[in-house]
Amino acid sequence: MSSVPIQFLFYAYNPSAGACVQRPSIIGDRPNSACIGVPVGVQVNETVIAETYCPGQTIVDFVTTSPIGMTHSAISNPSSGLWTMLLTWTPTVTQFGPQGFCAGAIDNSSLQSAPWCITYLVGYESPNFIRLSASPVGIISQNQTVFSIQTTSAVKRPSRNGSNIYFTDSTNNTVVQKFDCGWAPQVSYINFTIIIIFPVAPWIPGHSYFVTFDSGAAAGIPFCGAETNAINDPTFWTFNISNPVSTTTTTTTTTTSSSTTSSTTSSTTSSTTSTTTTTSSSTTTTTSSSTTSSTTSSTTSSTTSTTTTTSSSTTTSSSTTSSTTTTITSTTTTTTTSSITTSSTISSTTSSSTTITLSTATTNTSSPTVYTTMNLYNTTSTKGSR
Repeated sequence: MSSVPIQFLFYAYNPSAGACVQRPSIIGDRPNSACIGVPVGVQVNETVIAETYCPGQTIVDFVTTSPIGMTHSAISNPSSGLWTMLLTWTPTVTQFGPQGFCAGAIDNSSLQSAPWCITYLVGYESPNFIRLSASPVGIISQNQTVFSIQTTSAVKRPSRNGSNIYFTDSTNNTVVQKFDCGWAPQVSYINFTIIIIFPVAPWIPGHSYFVTFDSGAAAGIPFCGAETNAINDPTFWTFNISNPVSTTTTTTTTTTSSSTTSSTTSSTTSSTTSTTTTTSSSTTTTTSSSTTSSTTSSTTSSTTSTTTTTSSSTTTSSSTTSSTTTTITSTTTTTTTSSITTSSTISSTTSSSTTITLSTATTNTSSPTVYTTMNLYNTTSTKGSR
């Protein structure tokens, strides 16, 4: 049975006088223990960032373990308390699979940070969020509680805590909700889809919101699980909460209708006069400030029937006159009202009947004398003007 010896080396030191009470730390662009998928033959650029906390405290070195072929830049100090080192590496086909990198920052008092390690998964691509799959977007209900987004490959919950999804109110730039993807039960992973369910909707009507992700909010399936990259763009996934406005419509309608009918009939021996006067007024008032006036004329039809009767008598100078007069008057009035004012006047019609009397007297048939008398009564008709 073979055995492999393991050797541990420890470095003991005494902090110098005036050393910072807090040792430096590596904050990095990626969290500690991250797993990143990288294609073969594609250059990888990584930035290691260390932070110091006391005046005069500086980073003098990084202790590293790196894959073959990785190069390190000199340490730079882009801003107060921050120190960076750039990594460059192009993985080869012989490096297929996981390749690790670890670093520790050492300050000018020989204080060393905790190790910071990441794993590169060569030959695998990290899942990416599909922007167009984010749902919902645009204007949504204040009660919306279910949100989802899809990825380019199947994903699972990350193996470490501290990778969050943030929902931020862009109106006041306040985070209204965040979920730790490492353990939060409100976040679930189903194949290519991440689903977030709020217990209670925290949205304010009329406000706008955006969603961002920490690095490693979702992990791929193979090996250590290549993690998704961080999404910090506030325009990547946005939505607005609807602000309903109540609308009240009031309609008032007043209708007044009056009708007056006057009818007078006059009759004499030789004529019959029928007079009908009808006045109809209808007013409708609505909220519209429009008034229309129209006049509708009615039609009066008068029919006169004349019957002539001839009577014969064998006696001398005896005559019989029979006259029948029939007058029929029909009046039809139609008034239509729709948000208008209508005035209608019906003209009176006077009709005189015509009576024709034909009298025939015959004496002895043997007598050569025959006379005929015809009485014709003038007929007058007067039609009133409108």
